[in-house]
Amino acid sequence: MSLLERLNNDMKQAMKNKEKDKLSVIRMLKASLQNEALKLRQELTEEEELTVLSRELKQRKDSLNEFANADRTDLVDKIRIEIGYVEAYMPEQLSAEEITSIVKQTIEEVNATSKADMGRVMSALMPKVKGKADGSLVNKLVQQHLS
Repeated sequence: MSLLERLNNDMKQAMKNKEKDKLSVIRMLKASLQNEALKLRQELTEEEELTVLSRELKQRKDSLNEFANADRTDLVDKIRIEIGYVEAYMPEQLSAEEITSIVKQTIEEVNATSKADMGRVMSALMPKVKGKADGSLVNKLVQQHLS
C-alpha cells in the first residue's frame, strides 16, 4: 500500500472516530506530499515521500524546542502528539549502536582521518540513514569518531 493510500485510509478512520488532531496532521502530511508532487511534476518515489515526511517531522521537532524554550506547555503537548502521528508513517528508526556501526563503516569507506573530512563523510552517510536516524545525532556521532 502506498503512503497516500495509507494516509487516505487513516484519514477516513480519523473522521469516523472524530480524532481532530490526527485528522489535522494527516491532512497536513497529504498536502505536503501533493505539493511536492506538483513541484516535481511527477508522482513521488518512496525516497521523495520519505524526504517530505522527514521535513515535516523536523519542523515539528524544531517547533517543540522553540515552544519548550518559551515555556508554552500547552503547545508543547500539542506538538508532541503531532510528532507521534508523523512518526507512525516513518520507517523504523535505527538504534544508536546501528548508527555508530554505519558511521564507522562510512568513515573507513571514505578514508576520513580528521574533522576536515566531515563533509565527505556526511555526504556519503546521509543517504544510508535517511529517514531512519536523526541528522543531528548522526552529525554528533561523526564528530566524535573524527576527533
